[in-house]
Amino acid sequence: MKTMKKAEAVARLIRPINCTVMGFAVIVGIIVATPSFSMGRNEVIRAALGFVTGFTFLATANVVNDYYDREIDAVNEPNRPIPSGIIRPKEALSYASVLSVVGFVSASLTNWECLVLATMSWILLLYYGTRGKRTGLLGNFVVSACISLPFIYGGFAVERGLSLVLTLFSAMAFLSNTGREITKGIVDVEGDKLRNVKTVAVLWGSKTAAVAASSFYGASVILSSFPWFLGKVSAFYLPLVALADAGFIFSSLTLLQDYSRENARRVKNLVRVWMVISLLAFVAGKFSWK
Repeated sequence: MKTMKKAEAVARLIRPINCTVMGFAVIVGIIVATPSFSMGRNEVIRAALGFVTGFTFLATANVVNDYYDREIDAVNEPNRPIPSGIIRPKEALSYASVLSVVGFVSASLTNWECLVLATMSWILLLYYGTRGKRTGLLGNFVVSACISLPFIYGGFAVERGLSLVLTLFSAMAFLSNTGREITKGIVDVEGDKLRNVKTVAVLWGSKTAAVAASSFYGASVILSSFPWFLGKVSAFYLPLVALADAGFIFSSLTLLQDYSRENARRVKNLVRVWMVISLLAFVAGKFSWK
């Protein structure tokens, strides 16, 4: 029973669903960068390695973030693994070290460009977890840059570099995730005040934060039309991206009407769904009628 409780706590600490989405984003980048959707053995191996790197690095960031936020979480989320006492702080750091090693090994087995990008991402994620979060909006931009990087990583994983469509997808992920990070600031506002974390919600209030978050969601929706108008995706892209855009708009309107902590938490969780649907839209855009 104790072992099961510990395993459940480790899973909550790592947040496997979010990590799986990050790993999948690397695979999406590889699919988008690969001509005619034809992935050979080499691409499949690199996709698997990219998934591992994306998964483990975000898991590392989540563990480190919870380690440094354990005092805030004692106020905001006392049932989380570390403040609840199920996971000891030193144990959390051990998990982060193992996850980092696995991520670096898988990146080095891909190619040197991916190792460089992985190192950059690792540094940014650790900066956010240890110091960047306290800077508020700048910290939001840092973590969003890391969330948008997997698409670019995927392009380099199959040695095709950066393309316009990957840049657009990365920008969309950056904008939507920044909105989500600002929304999370509304959820954590009380604990953030205690630690002098300068989020938009702390500095200017939850209403202003709701407006800012909605603006980023809106910008992502506007940008989502560019791949189609520029002829970079097929018509299969449209239904899924339209669904995601409708979700972002709905979430924005809901947040503007009710920027309470409880509703912000609901919006934050919904936005993750819209982001996943956007990922599927990116993949669907590779198919054609031919």
